[in-house]
Amino acid sequence: MKFLVISDLHAHNEVLDKMNDLFSQADGVIFGGDFAECFKPETGKDALEQLCSKHENIFAVLGNCDNEDFLEDLENKDVSVENSLVFHEGLAFAGSGGGTKFTGKTEFERTEEEILGDYNIVLDSVEQTGDESLWNSLIVISHNPPKAALVDKVNEELHAGSQMFAEFITKNQPLAVVCGHIHEGTGIEKIGNTTVINPGSIGEEGTFAWLEVAKKGDSWEVVKAELGKL
Repeated sequence: MKFLVISDLHAHNEVLDKMNDLFSQADGVIFGGDFAECFKPETGKDALEQLCSKHENIFAVLGNCDNEDFLEDLENKDVSVENSLVFHEGLAFAGSGGGTKFTGKTEFERTEEEILGDYNIVLDSVEQTGDESLWNSLIVISHNPPKAALVDKVNEELHAGSQMFAEFITKNQPLAVVCGHIHEGTGIEKIGNTTVINPGSIGEEGTFAWLEVAKKGDSWEVVKAELGKL
């Protein structure tokens, strides 16, 4: 399966019309949050409508610039994976929105504990079923990146990712993680066997990524992960 991976639209909805060929190549679209322009959360609604018009299979979370109550709109469109475990074509999706507390001025800032709490539904499912293989089919979508070498890198001195999230990935090794938030952290790297993708800002820099996965025997594998630019 081939997924178009985008994040941080920030209400630059005109960009989506330049991507019709990309959308047509994708089996699904993974969106890492920030529908709205910063400090203008009302702009998220039109952004959501425009994105939903482009593909029938969208998996999304909120960003720190999106109002927390906007989650209801995502749920009504059936695109949210936030605090959820969603199954599609043999894959599982789980997500967490918002960014870690920083300035306190953006719409949706949370503690690391709150962000990680959204994945309890996955932990509970594994515990109840005893089926550790769920991790191998799981794509995690988090607006906030993990603490890492590249995808959370603001500059040479500052890494803005979550240490708790990095530890969660290291321990459980999901198939892939998609994040956003840090535009300067555009890139692809590995945490253990997990492929981590920050596609950058589709709205402001025109960057995106492809994630291609396939099932080989009883296991899912990342076949390809690569960046692109409009």
